[in-house]
Amino acid sequence: MHLFFSPIGKLTLYLDPGTGSMVIQVVLAALLSVGVLVRVFWNKISSWFKPKKTAASADIDPTEIVEADSAQNTPEDGLK
Repeated sequence: MHLFFSPIGKLTLYLDPGTGSMVIQVVLAALLSVGVLVRVFWNKISSWFKPKKTAASADIDPTEIVEADSAQNTPEDGLK
C-alpha cells in the first residue's frame, strides 16, 4: 500500500475537530435509540420480572359487559 501512495509524498494522520463531534453524535444517537427501544418494549421487559398470571385470573376480562338478569324488564319485553 505504501508503494501505491509513495508519489504523493509522506502520509500523515489527521483528525479534524469535526471527527470528534461526529463521534459524539454517534454515541448520543446510540444511547437515545436504546432509550427509545426500552420505551417501546417496556411492557414486554417488565413482564419478565412480574409473576405469571394464573389461569383463573387470565380468563377474567375487566372490560366485559355483563348482561342483565332476565328478571329485569327491558323495552323489548313490552313488545312481546
